[in-house]
Amino acid sequence: MAGKNQNDERPSWAPPVLRGDRMAAGLRTLELEVRRRLDGLLQGNHLGLVPGPGSEPGEARPYQPGDDVRRMDWAVTARTTTPHIRETVADRELETWVVADLSASLDFGTALCEKRDLVVCATAAVAHLTGGGGNRIGALISNGQGITRIPARGGLPHARGLVRKLAETPRAPEGVRGDFTGALEKLRRPPRRRGLGVVISDFLGPADWERPLRALGGRHELIAVEIVDPRDVDLPEVGTVVLADPESGRQREVHASALLRKEFAAAAHEHRQRVAAGIRRAGAAHLVLRTDSDWIADLVRFVVARKRRWSGGAA
Repeated sequence: MAGKNQNDERPSWAPPVLRGDRMAAGLRTLELEVRRRLDGLLQGNHLGLVPGPGSEPGEARPYQPGDDVRRMDWAVTARTTTPHIRETVADRELETWVVADLSASLDFGTALCEKRDLVVCATAAVAHLTGGGGNRIGALISNGQGITRIPARGGLPHARGLVRKLAETPRAPEGVRGDFTGALEKLRRPPRRRGLGVVISDFLGPADWERPLRALGGRHELIAVEIVDPRDVDLPEVGTVVLADPESGRQREVHASALLRKEFAAAAHEHRQRVAAGIRRAGAAHLVLRTDSDWIADLVRFVVARKRRWSGGAA
């Protein structure tokens, strides 16, 4: 099933169009919007996005449910008889790697944009939030036909080029399956210095990504960005509809009865629960971006919640 909302009355927060002759203007709009709404969120403090892969010891604070027990400060715990953990300060130079899934299932959108547009938007935001101060960012882009590697470098021109390269990545022909797991493996091997890994996908299909994601989580701080379209989780009440799997080319015409819609929603909910559980087991933070929602507002809430958690405030 495919379709796009081409309504000209787009909300001001809708992602820009990143296709065809509107690509260049869309990328400029995206950069300006990211700067306008995210500037000042971190103010050079990595703790907003990268809470603790560094080697510099920080202050101790009381343990809270969900904290990593590997950071327990036993000396303070013994002295105070209250469990404490030791904060760590992020390295001054951060290396970030983005694994971007652009397989055929992301060439789809029924709301304000296609899912692949949100992959580009999320990458632009990560580049902005981790830029400056000698930090570097690289990317592995997979569209099923191949995996493009962009080396990790610093500077605004490099970040702009990386986002443009991602936006200009060709769409895979119909019937070509994605290789998100292969991209994760390429990030895992050879081992890289500790840093931030951001994996962006709709996580549809088999969960063969879970094992390499867990391996990455043992070495790097991880953020998993799940891209969701309303039709991924709910069938519309439209009578007869054609469902298509873009990665196999298979199509099936079905009648969207009340029973089918209920079963589809239940199966989609169960799949998303499995995805969330797999991401938790990998030790990754989980951010959901939807094609029918204000993606920057969702990102800001995610970052603010992380800052509160790692500063010892309420979740």
